[in-house]
Amino acid sequence: MLSNSFKIFSGSSHPELAEEIAKLLRVKVEPIVLKRFASNEIYAKAEQTVRGSDVYIIQTCTDRVNEDLMELFILIDSLKRSFAERIHIVMPYFGYARQDRVATPREPITAKLIADLLSAAGADHVVTISLHSDQEQGFFNFPVDNLSCYKLFASYFKKKKLDDLVVVAPDTGATKMAKRFADLLGAELAILHKTRPAHNVSEVTQVVGDVTDKTCILFDDLVDTAGTVVNAKEALLKRGANKDVYLAATHAVFSDPAVSRLKAAKFAEVVVTNSIPLTPEKMFPELTVLSVAPLLSKTMHNVHKKKSVSEVY
Repeated sequence: MLSNSFKIFSGSSHPELAEEIAKLLRVKVEPIVLKRFASNEIYAKAEQTVRGSDVYIIQTCTDRVNEDLMELFILIDSLKRSFAERIHIVMPYFGYARQDRVATPREPITAKLIADLLSAAGADHVVTISLHSDQEQGFFNFPVDNLSCYKLFASYFKKKKLDDLVVVAPDTGATKMAKRFADLLGAELAILHKTRPAHNVSEVTQVVGDVTDKTCILFDDLVDTAGTVVNAKEALLKRGANKDVYLAATHAVFSDPAVSRLKAAKFAEVVVTNSIPLTPEKMFPELTVLSVAPLLSKTMHNVHKKKSVSEVY
């Protein structure tokens, strides 16, 4: 049983996920006023008292990421000024995380910038899923729970009982998580080496590992325009992989033309989570969406009860 001080609020980015989480926790999403002034400035206000409360704001990042973040900052400020005791941000997909280093001169590090803005707004804790790089946790001035979905995916794929299975990391950065996923499935691991000549453009130059006549699962943290995963599939087929190439990715960003590329690529199945809401136009027959609500609800429960979070994932 959660205490009366436990309160869930939802921004406008993913209210369906917030409702699913609240149902699992047997609480209600608290009512808030979210609106725009005539000038399009954002207004946010809790309709009931939050004084002394343990507040959880559920707000992911969608294709209107700037609106999502600004709305979140204002909602945090509103609750902080209303004497909420602790403010936890549940952000399944952390926007701007891919800009996590200075790769070429004069580039920003936007992942650090967003972390600083959350701190300035008044956040005390962030719960997110599959940050683009683990070291980004060091960008925050407060605790971060960076959850992983590899057990969720492993549970799903175990039921398929696939033979001659190889988990494929699309780049070296995804190797550690892909290895954990492969170990859970009792599968081999292969790694692709890729280069990026431009933003949203990738080229696979080498396949490390045996994929000949194997069933492959490409495992990544996100799919944006799908260029990387489509090129990866082509590289695997050229190396002799059988035609059953699966794709598993936590965050379905699906920027145009991702959906048309994925349809044309004819993956055996594309498995993602609902960390980002998918509109009907982004759905297609080969797509399966797994819910992160159980993972997030258990994490929120344990945080509130001051229990271990690592045991959840």
